[in-house]
Amino acid sequence: MVKTVLTFIFVFGIIVLVHEFGHYYFAKKSGVMVREFAIGMGPKLFSIHKNSTTYTLRLLPLGGYVRMAGLGEDTDDLYKGMNVTLELDDAGRVKKINTSDKNLFQGIPLEVTDFDLQDQLFIEGNCPVEEGQTRFPVDHDALIVEKDGTEIQIAPKDVQYDSAKLGQRMMINFAGPMNNFILTILLLIVMAFMQGGVPDMNSTAIGGVQKESVAQKAGLQEGDKILSVNGTKVENWDDLVEDIHQSTKGPVKLEVETNKGKKDFTLTPKVEKVGDEKQGFIGIQPSITHSLWAKIRYGFTQTWSMTKQIFTALKDLVTGFSLNKLGGPVAIFKVSENVAKQGWIAILSFTAMLSLNIGIFNLIPIPALDGGKLLLNLYELIMRKPLDPKKEGVLTMIGFGVMIILMILVTWNDLRRYFF
Repeated sequence: MVKTVLTFIFVFGIIVLVHEFGHYYFAKKSGVMVREFAIGMGPKLFSIHKNSTTYTLRLLPLGGYVRMAGLGEDTDDLYKGMNVTLELDDAGRVKKINTSDKNLFQGIPLEVTDFDLQDQLFIEGNCPVEEGQTRFPVDHDALIVEKDGTEIQIAPKDVQYDSAKLGQRMMINFAGPMNNFILTILLLIVMAFMQGGVPDMNSTAIGGVQKESVAQKAGLQEGDKILSVNGTKVENWDDLVEDIHQSTKGPVKLEVETNKGKKDFTLTPKVEKVGDEKQGFIGIQPSITHSLWAKIRYGFTQTWSMTKQIFTALKDLVTGFSLNKLGGPVAIFKVSENVAKQGWIAILSFTAMLSLNIGIFNLIPIPALDGGKLLLNLYELIMRKPLDPKKEGVLTMIGFGVMIILMILVTWNDLRRYFF
């Protein structure tokens, strides 16, 4: 169990960290303040403030977030009538506002009657020390201490998300999924080096024959090279596999180069259902190449192959929706249990696959996801003006509602599948 938990935290943690770092990096480059960079959700375990950003580690290893100034649910828990404590600098400007019940520093007590932490930068209220209502100027880089004790920098207009150019905002929103794609490629390259070699997809040489398979019964052997299928020349392994997959209605004729010269084989592929389609299989595996370039290229070719599989699965999901075709944190935990027993290559393979899935999923144009934000950016690009904030808020709330309901349903279905 401990190994499974550690594997789950590693897999989920590295994917979330890389995804959120994409948003974080491009926000910073665009002049947008990242108020909080959080790994995990729920109660805070640890926090540190550095260079205008508060970095937090939270209890539940089920995600993370980058809290950008002026974006989404970024608000300050400050309201009129609230009792706070102010810490001033030598010039008399507020450098810290404590809204928590914890006496984190000695300061000036204040009952807030008015404030503006975006434009005019002031806080006003009834102050026993000053005997009456007093207005204090607030420093541009002042901190606000939230209810749980987390120190977050205030967010004036000039460092908010909307202050960035449209192209910069589009890059900020795309950067998370982009980093997931990059992570997938890099992990697959690392896997290729750890394995010592990768399937040679540019060759049609047989690297292995499955026992009791159609190929073995027909006499095909490791090292044989298939030249043509039903008279059609095959140049690479993908062409070969595609031709055999499509051979579901009878025997196929293979021209094969063996160690004794060219020879013809006639065999009937075993037909299996894959998704909604029937495909033919004969039980052969590609040869292995150990070249440096092949290992590097494997990261890109395998990512593309996995991407096509994901889009096929998405199409299947749309045409025939079922909760059993989806998986949430519970399903990921159960898979982590299996891959933890198989070693690092299996763990890296699972991480790469999950990273790609999360990257593609986040680009679905639902308002709560990165794809939804990009859709709003495209609307602004085409219409030359942003969507009305009220309408955007409604769409975002609908998107969040749909995602929450879907997550609850998927999680319950996973619990029922694996534990009941």
